[in-house]
Amino acid sequence: MPNIALLTVTHDPSGKNIKLFKELQTELENIYTELYITISDESSNTLLDHIQKSRFKVKVIPKKGAAAARREVVSLGLSGHGDYYHYCDLDRLLTWGANHLDELKLLTSNIPSCDYLILGRSVRAMNTHPQEWILTEEITNKICSLELGMNVDITAGSCLFSRESAEYINDYSKEKMTDAEWAMIVHRIAKLEIGYAPVEGLEYHEEINGITRSLSESEKWLGRLKHSSIISETAINTGK
Repeated sequence: MPNIALLTVTHDPSGKNIKLFKELQTELENIYTELYITISDESSNTLLDHIQKSRFKVKVIPKKGAAAARREVVSLGLSGHGDYYHYCDLDRLLTWGANHLDELKLLTSNIPSCDYLILGRSVRAMNTHPQEWILTEEITNKICSLELGMNVDITAGSCLFSRESAEYINDYSKEKMTDAEWAMIVHRIAKLEIGYAPVEGLEYHEEINGITRSLSESEKWLGRLKHSSIISETAINTGK
């Protein structure tokens, strides 16, 4: 069994992911040699209780945004013995496990041939997302693809990387968004090999992956536009 550890994060005040987590817990524990999660201190106590009773190594952290949570879980994961790490946002991971478990098992059954494997969405998986995600992320992905010299979907919230890559990320990550930053740290600073693989499992389900707070349509579009702009600037500037 490849020594691949899971790194994931969650902010879930309503506990919407409790049911799926309970259903998939055993499967996830069988897939990964080690499992690490950072969970915000505003998340459901019931969810936290379930996670603490699992094989996950848990760190409760103040809510300071996704990038801070992701950096915390990389640091936590480096305290273990993983040779490789699979990072995936918890809601994305649960969607993947619930709908494409065999693909997830296959993906983690072998160590990648590169140091950092960007996991993106197949055309079908991308088309399950809201239009404001698809259209704004198309621009970001184009910019990141130009910077890397290969066609990638970098905004899906998942990647596989070596321990050496994790150490560089732990030392250098500092930006507001990590989607492109981590890949550029590995590419430009560590000068290690980057790869890309599209998957079906990173599809979108509103009840799992949607934003919980109420926003108008124009606010949704503006929010995704800002999100994509930050990632794009990070792709161009990191490591230069």
